[in-house]
Amino acid sequence: MNGSASNSSARVGLALGAVLVSTMLLCTQATAAAPEEAGEGPGAPVTTPGHGERACPVLYFDLGETLVHTAEDGSTTYLPGASSYLRTLRARHIRVGLITNVPASWGTTDAERAARLRREVDATWRGPAAFAWADFGDRIRTPRTEAERKPSPVLWQRAKDDSAGCRVVYQAETAQEVAVASSLGYVAYQIGLPQRPAFLPAGLVELLGRRFA
Repeated sequence: MNGSASNSSARVGLALGAVLVSTMLLCTQATAAAPEEAGEGPGAPVTTPGHGERACPVLYFDLGETLVHTAEDGSTTYLPGASSYLRTLRARHIRVGLITNVPASWGTTDAERAARLRREVDATWRGPAAFAWADFGDRIRTPRTEAERKPSPVLWQRAKDDSAGCRVVYQAETAQEVAVASSLGYVAYQIGLPQRPAFLPAGLVELLGRRFA
């Protein structure tokens, strides 16, 4: 990584640190005060805005090595903690999406490419529970051309434009992607780093959306 990239990553880390410090106590209070809604829990259905699902925020993920891991034998499973984290987000009715690279040749629309992605992942899946595709709805953004592949900012910008002015959050395992998302106004969080939560705490994600609204 060159000096410019290192400085950018440092700025991202400092900005995120400030957000965490300023809101973590409020997050704890909001979590404690949040009412239990009928039907919430790991098996609760994904609903549309106006019927339980909150309009804001929208939390986007990278897929590979952020939510799922592909082993040397080609099999695919959830990364540790990813399945339970998605269940927590579902219980809080926080909308989630994917911003992920796939071959542009997989389809002419996001829906077609997402369907091919699902087939590819499901064909190699070895986890005890299937990947929670239903949670992501139509919020799976993939490149229409090779030039749109990450780290090009195009996919993040498209996802943000489709989020109806909500606070957008992005989580990935690479500093480069986190830096690009942050530069476009996302609250961006790099997973897999020591001495920090595996994922951005769900209560904080929820609180960021409330404070932004």
